[in-house]
Amino acid sequence: MSLALDAAAQDLLFREARTANTFTDEPVSEEQVQAIYELVKYAPTAFNQSPLRVLLVRSPEARDRLVRHMSEGNRAKTAAAPLVAVLTADHDFHQKLPRLFPHFPAAKDVFFSERPARERASSFNAALQVGYFIIGVRAAGLAAGPMSGFDADAVNKEFFADEDRSVLAVVNIGKPGPDAWRERLPRLAYDEVVSTV
Repeated sequence: MSLALDAAAQDLLFREARTANTFTDEPVSEEQVQAIYELVKYAPTAFNQSPLRVLLVRSPEARDRLVRHMSEGNRAKTAAAPLVAVLTADHDFHQKLPRLFPHFPAAKDVFFSERPARERASSFNAALQVGYFIIGVRAAGLAAGPMSGFDADAVNKEFFADEDRSVLAVVNIGKPGPDAWRERLPRLAYDEVVSTV
């Protein structure tokens, strides 16, 4: 076997995992989210910058505020999901670098004093963490429904007007409900993706 992960774990995290479109009403606990984060925090990021920030949308009022900015096809499932997470890139991540990258605390100023550099770095590295977040949700035995179908500018203004963040994804989280899955779509073959030089 070429992989260290056993077949059941491979199925849970990859082969059998799907984007859920419906969920049961079983709640997602704070303890489950904390356990997910305890895995996600180990995602690789440049300079250990860890720019991902997660907003958990739990209250009905906050849910209504979010749903109105979702694309039409994403509104009903976002309104009904047990938990919704708004995943953002923090463009002020550099303020935490002296603690997160202690062997070179000057990285904060040497590499990230200019906002365009911070935006590029935080958006890319937080996107890496988004992938880990989805895997973390699956590792908790839950289904994730990640979406990019929303008005990002409106969500930023609605929830992060006083913070320097950019929304990357909205993820519905919970136990899959009836007819949660669409038909599995094809994937590219190895030789269509991988080349050697």
